[in-house]
Amino acid sequence: MLRIHLLEIKYEFLKALRMPQYALPTLLFPIIFYIFFSIVIGQQHLGMSAATYMLATYGAFGVIGASLFGFGVGVATERGQGWLQVKRTTPMPMSAYFVAKIALAMLFSSIIVLGLMFLGVTMAGVHLSLGRGLALFGVLVSGAITFCALGLALGYNTGPNSAVPIVNLIYLPMSFLSGLWIPIWALPRGLQTLAFFLPPFHFSQLALRVIGGGRGLPVYVHVLALVIATAIFMAIAYRGYRHDEGKMFG
Repeated sequence: MLRIHLLEIKYEFLKALRMPQYALPTLLFPIIFYIFFSIVIGQQHLGMSAATYMLATYGAFGVIGASLFGFGVGVATERGQGWLQVKRTTPMPMSAYFVAKIALAMLFSSIIVLGLMFLGVTMAGVHLSLGRGLALFGVLVSGAITFCALGLALGYNTGPNSAVPIVNLIYLPMSFLSGLWIPIWALPRGLQTLAFFLPPFHFSQLALRVIGGGRGLPVYVHVLALVIATAIFMAIAYRGYRHDEGKMFG
């Protein structure tokens, strides 16, 4: 079973490498944003440089994108192509398919976070100790789980042609309203209240706490919010999965 899962991860990664239209935007989009907003326009946020502050927020932005596009668009496209039906005819357990998608999202997330850290330290003067760097990396990459669940929910409830616009319609506004592009306190008060109900806000706050830039809420509030969001997304994904099975097998 372990070998089957590892092989599926390997071929999922090779497939992503052969599809630069997915890999390049996913990897480069948050890095370009980071360079422009934190290095070129840089200013102070909560007593720290924009480059330091946005290392956490754009790291979260990149992880969310890798998770949503890897799962949401990937699953919707493969459902539309009939690829999941082909998978069902093989002895491979479906768990291998989902584990491979999660592994790919975490691998891309790791590359994005490490790339942002490298830029921050080498080009923007970010001072990040080894301990804080490892903690920030761990928080950001592990947070991919929640957004993989959201991606799976979208993948099972959208079609191959509608997946990309729907993912973008959710991903970009949600990121802005959660304070990932600009600090949350720069938004109108009503939008700040709305942000509390959005998973990316809690995700970014956990990352910001590592570098001393959080808003002061206890860690357990953010963790609980992400756990609840993950459970809701998984329930929606399971409902979509069962509906798919019903159409396929009656």
